[in-house]
Amino acid sequence: MKVSKNTSKNIFLASWISINPVEASAANVNPLHHVAADSIWDFLRPVRNWLDNIQVSDRLLAHRLCKYIPAQCPFERDVKVFGKTLFHIPPMCKLNPLYEEVVGLRFKAMCYLADTCGEDISQYC
Repeated sequence: MKVSKNTSKNIFLASWISINPVEASAANVNPLHHVAADSIWDFLRPVRNWLDNIQVSDRLLAHRLCKYIPAQCPFERDVKVFGKTLFHIPPMCKLNPLYEEVVGLRFKAMCYLADTCGEDISQYC
């Protein structure tokens, strides 16, 4: 499962590179050619592939993955003093280069628990 193939690249393409997909297809140019994840310098590709190819087939492993991989970024905070918000610390998890793969692994574990084991996964949401 690769969530970023269907969502992130199109979002990043539109917001960072700002190439119109219609113009790129008319010019016979691949608009995803310059995305950093597809570059030859992607030294994390073996780790990404390993994480993507992990098959969750053990109930205990699935529970551990759901427990240890957070559903939301634990670093996002609002710093308040006397009830007034001074500043907001944004979620830093998306700066992790393996964020999509780790979240995908958690999703696989939750799907395994719900579909195969028939367990209630509401405690992990």
